[in-house]
Amino acid sequence: MPHTFRTHARSPARTRSLPLLAAALTLALAACSDGNVKTESGAPARPQQAWNDAPPPPPLSSTIPKDVSVPQSNPNLQDLQDDFDLFSWQSFVAVNWPAGPDGNPQSGATIGPDVPTVWENWKESREIFLPGGATPPPWGQDTPPPAVCNGQGDATLRLTQVGKTPNVLDESAEPFETGPLIDQNGQYVRFAILTNQDMFDNIVANGLYSKAGQEKFAQPANFALPKGSPKVGAIMVKSAWKVMGAGDDAKRFHTAKALVYTNPGEHEGVQAACKLQTVGLVGLHIAHKTQGEPQWVWSSFEHVDNVPSQGEPIDKAHYNFFNKSCTTCQVNQPPPRPWNPNNPYTQPTQVMRVIPLTDSTKRLNATYQALLKKNYPGTVWANYELISTQWPTNAKNPIDPTGNPAPTFLANATMETYIQGRVPKGSSSCMDCHNDATMHNSKRADFTYLLQRAQ
Repeated sequence: MPHTFRTHARSPARTRSLPLLAAALTLALAACSDGNVKTESGAPARPQQAWNDAPPPPPLSSTIPKDVSVPQSNPNLQDLQDDFDLFSWQSFVAVNWPAGPDGNPQSGATIGPDVPTVWENWKESREIFLPGGATPPPWGQDTPPPAVCNGQGDATLRLTQVGKTPNVLDESAEPFETGPLIDQNGQYVRFAILTNQDMFDNIVANGLYSKAGQEKFAQPANFALPKGSPKVGAIMVKSAWKVMGAGDDAKRFHTAKALVYTNPGEHEGVQAACKLQTVGLVGLHIAHKTQGEPQWVWSSFEHVDNVPSQGEPIDKAHYNFFNKSCTTCQVNQPPPRPWNPNNPYTQPTQVMRVIPLTDSTKRLNATYQALLKKNYPGTVWANYELISTQWPTNAKNPIDPTGNPAPTFLANATMETYIQGRVPKGSSSCMDCHNDATMHNSKRADFTYLLQRAQ
């Protein structure tokens, strides 16, 4: 029988089993280099079922899933990880569906062509948190670009533009100043964070777009939907883009024309600059606050040519962020300061994935990549892969507000390049990190640092 999607309430079996699993395991699904789920002692949790023996995935759809389907009556940890990974792929397909003139999924279209997507029409952070705490324009209207970008031409990432105001990529460093990522052409990778309308509406309705509004709000942020709401819920998308250049095959990337803006406020001593360039998508985080997962579901995707994994063959002819010929390059080290995106060339970053993908995730990736190719031969979307999905195994844990994440660590090689690994409180974990996020009123920010951008 086909594996159909259904919105679930947290079943008694799942509620009972997960705290026991959380107590018995250090949930490090992605931390096992051989791809098998293991307990703290190293013993396998169970033999892994080949994906070919599992029900096929649901058809490609433009509908963003509202929550995770758990079809098993008494799922174990690997069953649940597979369910969440399936949710991630369903979400990836839906948000990357071709967008119509109104920014919604295009009627009669299918995923495959390299065209502007649904999520690229969402609100970018610089359009929400404006200078002086000004009220952001309504959904569907964009803010004008920085003055230095005037006359550079029209970017094509947005369809819901007013006066053809273009999309701007103006972040050049990874979170928490861990450093910029430099591609093999010596160019800075650029980042952008966007929210869907459900999240945007919550921010505006509660005045969270300004410091004054947060002080007036005087309580923790909460992006949860009321029970029974037909809406999809709050979603954040963080994207990483590289400038297309020498050695890059643009036909293998989702590409767009974007105004690549150097923000003088980002790095000391850097001058404002702007250039219209063709950029290729290399990383995508999708964070979705669902009814069943108040700590959000964190789905991380990358371009398949980004980096090799430690302990696995280095068998690609070309990597976006790794040079096979460089035997003296230090791995996963940020470039030395000062950082200046305006430099015509910066020594490339030598990147390797520290925690390889699990065998189960690789099988699901292969299944969806084949499905995408069958649906639209030659599609660029078959050149992306799920790294993993982090989710709360015990969402209502009264002691641990992170909900006992699984896997314990999750890092995207383009966004958490320099904090990969398995060091507690030191290596990348979406939920553990974002649990610390607060607003300017010192109240909890509901797992997002975006609200700290308010002025």
